[in-house]
Amino acid sequence: QVQLVESGGGLVQPGGSLRLSCAASGSIVGIYDMGWYRQAPGKQRELVADIARDGSTKYADSVKGRFAISRDNAKNTVYLQMNSLKPEDTAVYYCYADVLATGWRRITSWGQGTQVTVSS
Repeated sequence: QVQLVESGGGLVQPGGSLRLSCAASGSIVGIYDMGWYRQAPGKQRELVADIARDGSTKYADSVKGRFAISRDNAKNTVYLQMNSLKPEDTAVYYCYADVLATGWRRITSWGQGTQVTVSS
């Protein structure tokens, strides 16, 4: 079993900042990619940012220059620093991890989701 626990969501005014964290635990041998998706009401889930084990990153065009993804491999944790937030960033944010679990099983695990609301 692999669990992902998220923290850091909340309500922020436009132009503000938030930092999301997601820690993986359980039967982990190693973690490949980690990242964040988001889903706004009435919209499809979209990839926000992804980071590989070697630190290479990918971002949605809508967040480039405003969001920064990072990870701490020793802590099995991924972070998403969100700056210059806009109302259209309002969504539930889900972290994920592509995990090599014990028994050499490769699985994708998901967090429970954390609400981010950008509003004045």
